[in-house]
Amino acid sequence: MYRFVFLALCAFVLAEHASAQQPAPGFVQASNPPRQQLEIAPITAAQQRTIDRLQAAALASDRAYGMVESLVSEVGPRLAGSEAEARARDWAVAMLRANGFSNVRVESFTFPYWDAIREEAHIVSPGVERAMVAAALGGSPSTPEGGLTAEIVRFPDMAALEAASPSQVAGRIVFIDERMSRAQDGAGYGVAVRKRGRCAPVAQAKGAAGCLIRSVGTDTHRFAHQGGSSRQAEGASLPAMAISPADADALAYLLERGSVRVRLDIRADIRESATSGNVLAEVRGRERPDEIILIAAHLDSWDMGQGAVDDGAGVAIISAAARLIRELPRRPRRTIRILLAGAEENGVHGGAAYGRAHAHENHIVALESDFGAGRVWRFDTRFADHAMPYARAFQRALAPLGVLPGNNEADGGADVNALRQAGVPVVDLSQDGTDYFDVHHTPNDTLYAIDRAALRQNVAAWATFIYLTADTDWTFRAPAAP
Repeated sequence: MYRFVFLALCAFVLAEHASAQQPAPGFVQASNPPRQQLEIAPITAAQQRTIDRLQAAALASDRAYGMVESLVSEVGPRLAGSEAEARARDWAVAMLRANGFSNVRVESFTFPYWDAIREEAHIVSPGVERAMVAAALGGSPSTPEGGLTAEIVRFPDMAALEAASPSQVAGRIVFIDERMSRAQDGAGYGVAVRKRGRCAPVAQAKGAAGCLIRSVGTDTHRFAHQGGSSRQAEGASLPAMAISPADADALAYLLERGSVRVRLDIRADIRESATSGNVLAEVRGRERPDEIILIAAHLDSWDMGQGAVDDGAGVAIISAAARLIRELPRRPRRTIRILLAGAEENGVHGGAAYGRAHAHENHIVALESDFGAGRVWRFDTRFADHAMPYARAFQRALAPLGVLPGNNEADGGADVNALRQAGVPVVDLSQDGTDYFDVHHTPNDTLYAIDRAALRQNVAAWATFIYLTADTDWTFRAPAAP
């Protein structure tokens, strides 16, 4: 009986398949429909053997984990311009030299300094006064002595605040209660982070006394998310803080039932100038040393957590990948340059300084690792049309690591943005950011947030792209006009 049922099912499936192949009435089918062939640049057998060797070595090594473990254990959090960030530069120089890189040096620069010495927020009324978990937003000024106490006015998002009249806002502390959506590519961040930079200038223009935001993150923990604010460039000087998701929920609950008064207390150390620096190192090209592949990460971090995910992981990924290539029997044709940028978190000052100092050099491509330690799942480019066969060759080389083809709209990363604006091609080895904003800029940014296997896969993907770019004569930007 079972055999009869099986044969009947097979006959039914075959009949359905044959029916599906019949053209619809009135449809004229070409005898040989054309198939679009996408050109893929060839990878030589020797290059493929090297790629296989690099991927196998990366997937078998915990060198990158050892690097980030050393950074967060020996240095810890590294606020831009602080003594800790200076120790991180010393650590980076020693690490890069120990791994055999050449031309290791520090390029110093100055930038405006900010640090929160006190950052407290309390619900004053209704009921008994109680503390909220809060973080001053980077660049926030101090509150008056004794703190700033005022009534709260809630807005569901930035658009609602922008549409509000001054009479709704004047003399009050604005509270933007916008949640961030979770996405593999982190797309929710771009929407949610607007309130961090825009709340203060918009609220101040309407006469507000202060600014409070639901933390820019996807977690439900009682942690506040730190982060910079762009309002200084707009001349605003309004005290601004982020509160934890749990405290934002409690505040919203109380506001549904009546008026709420909150006290913000911020003491900020603000200086016109502090010193930071970029740490550079190279694997010098054997034939075309003036052609540069720039790989970047940033060395500084916010100071509530360890700075393991943001961006100790990136520092380790690019350094470990470049080390694998340096260990090859023969150096690649082009130069690989490592940029460990300083003072990224509060204004991308290191990336801007690198752009000013090195824009005249011949950068073939630039890319940054600054999205944690999740697996690389997609490869995006920003190449000229003629270079798309090269993009497809990279996609093919990365496929064994589970990396999918992406689009030609890569961002490159904050610290290489100055080069991108100058016309340098960029790529993204896009990481899985589903959980990244659970720990981003929080006390939970620790080694526990890093998965060793995912970190190894990152190193394998980076080594693949860096090697293939450095050992070919491929170019990715449009030819100069005659």
